Amino acid sequence: MYRITKLNKIANVVNDYFPEEQFDLTGAEDPHGIIVRSADMHGYDKGENLLAVARAGAGTNNIPSEAYAQEGIVVFNTPGANANAVKELVLAAILLASRKIVDGIEWAKTLKGQGDAVGPAVEKGKSKFAGQEIKGKKLGVIGLGAIGAMVANDALDLGMQVTGYDPYINVEHAWALSHSIKRETNLEKLVAQSDYITIHVPLTGATKNLFDKALLHKVKRGAAVINFSRGGLVDSEAMIAALNMGRVGCYVTDFPDDILLGEPGVIAIPHLGASTAESEDNCAHMAAAQLAEYLLNGNIKNSVNYPEAILPRTTAHRITILHKNITNMVGQMTAVLAEGNHNIADMINKSRGELAYTIIDTDHDVTEEETARLMAIEGVIRVRSLGRVE
Repeated sequence: MYRITKLNKIANVVNDYFPEEQFDLTGAEDPHGIIVRSADMHGYDKGENLLAVARAGAGTNNIPSEAYAQEGIVVFNTPGANANAVKELVLAAILLASRKIVDGIEWAKTLKGQGDAVGPAVEKGKSKFAGQEIKGKKLGVIGLGAIGAMVANDALDLGMQVTGYDPYINVEHAWALSHSIKRETNLEKLVAQSDYITIHVPLTGATKNLFDKALLHKVKRGAAVINFSRGGLVDSEAMIAALNMGRVGCYVTDFPDDILLGEPGVIAIPHLGASTAESEDNCAHMAAAQLAEYLLNGNIKNSVNYPEAILPRTTAHRITILHKNITNMVGQMTAVLAEGNHNIADMINKSRGELAYTIIDTDHDVTEEETARLMAIEGVIRVRSLGRVE
């Protein structure tokens, strides 16, 4: 029986994927699987038997994914599960940046207590908050993954001129884009021609402070920058300087920090992008489904530290092997199985950088001795023997 621990409050929809005859959801120590949202797992005492972690969300900065990979612990995320929720707030952010709505609301509160004078005061003072319409304006979308593609398509429907930048776009997301969305291959050119710029890329070593002093200096004067991806993508001090000199007209971010709070031109939202009941349910559904499928059948989808590998069951006996991506690994594995008279009904081998994963369906179970021999192969990290789940 697999023990599952939830490190945060997770929607109860996950229970549908963990039947009680196969899973223990009582929060027992030393789990085989963990579902987590925002809890920091760096330094977490994970126990001896952890096989996988499923993050109910896209970002995995709170999980030591690379270190876990070396221990044969697969880390999943749920890309796209919260995409609609984030997309809706990004569209709202474009409007917030256009119409001085937040400033107007705060000003209106100051009229409290003026009685019949409120109406005339509103009419007299509203001109201070005049904005612009977004129809016909140019939107630059940086990153055309699940969220970026949805933002681009819906902004197009709102009458904006949309240009996308993504040197790493995959085929699935490319198919999701409207043919009316233009493509730009030069980031500096994109920011120089856009009235609004929205960022939808992951935070990595390569993208940290992507919007630094140099890139912000290239932004079209008065443009609005919108960041609902990660705070570290924008250098906060450089952004304040760009706002003060009028290079950037408005910065809307879902990731406020001490530098940004209270600064003119900054609209700081308290990380509400995915904070909807629907989004939380969607993320929980996907996280639980992926975790259960890996534990029971060994299939990997949406892992951040191991390759995707999905093999439909062909026999009742399955071996899964997490290993280094080095020469002759598969040959050594199959040699061990051949010596044990195992017929290989089907198999798949996938790699991702320095790591690889192999699934093999055989005609009968491997013995403990054969499992030990597979583990003894240099570069093998973890071996599991899985019977069919009826």
